[in-house]
Amino acid sequence: MESESRQELTAKCNVTPRRGGLTSRNTLRRTPCSGGRRVNSSFKSPVQGASASQASPEREIEELKRKKDELDSQIALLQNEGMDIQELDQHIDLLHEYNDIKDIGQTLLGQLATLRGVTTRDLYSLFDLELED
Repeated sequence: MESESRQELTAKCNVTPRRGGLTSRNTLRRTPCSGGRRVNSSFKSPVQGASASQASPEREIEELKRKKDELDSQIALLQNEGMDIQELDQHIDLLHEYNDIKDIGQTLLGQLATLRGVTTRDLYSLFDLELED
């Protein structure tokens, strides 16, 4: 395979295997269109490993205290502006309920669209619903 020309390799990459089996000419490869090169690079995880410069527990505690103080000051500012925590909790609960009902409605519209063989967009216009909500 490595002695093949670039054009032959490109032609192979554009071939879709036929049903009923693969021939040696168009076998599936782990790295299609790799140009015959081997892929030897090591895996690079997107997750950061534990670094040597981790913060000490004392420093982490100080950072958390600073964040707590900052949040407390933001809460006090909102309360001074007339915000009530209980009222805010009620609004959040109502938003959750609204979103749950909306999700159920969209699921029903999707099922109805499937049964009728139309798109959900068609049903939105049929029932005078707005797409932007």
